[in-house]
Amino acid sequence: MTDPGCGVAHGAPADEATGRVLVAVFASPVAEVLLRWAPELGFRARLLDPDPARGADLGGFAEVDGELVDADVIVTDHHRPELGEVLRDALARPVRWVGVMGNPRHEGPHVAALAVLGVPPEEVARVHRPIGLDIGSRTPAEIALSTLAGLLADRNGRSGGFAHRPT
Repeated sequence: MTDPGCGVAHGAPADEATGRVLVAVFASPVAEVLLRWAPELGFRARLLDPDPARGADLGGFAEVDGELVDADVIVTDHHRPELGEVLRDALARPVRWVGVMGNPRHEGPHVAALAVLGVPPEEVARVHRPIGLDIGSRTPAEIALSTLAGLLADRNGRSGGFAHRPT
């Protein structure tokens, strides 16, 4: 029996039929790197930014609804005033995973923003924060790398650490 990961490791294309979608929310330097690298990892990458002045108006989640089953949604800017509405809309869709970047030492602003909008606590608890592997990320590329590695580990049922378990 051939290991399916072996063919990909040796240059075979990633399986496009997996339906893996990564939605980067809010145009930002981290979103730019996520959108550039995600296809290399088998994701169909989409940018969602409700502000048309940022050049990425996709009309909200309704625009990408058909692609959201099993999607991973990454909010790349927790300072935007639309944070609560965007997260509320993401949580109302059949997404696999929702995460917000931010400092783990402080409660994320999404908690209060979602409470104001009447989102139940059990739905708020679906939002991951911080996101990515703890590699001491500082730059947009490091944050994107950490985030993508964390998503792959989660999707594959792995811890994402250096302790490898036998297959």
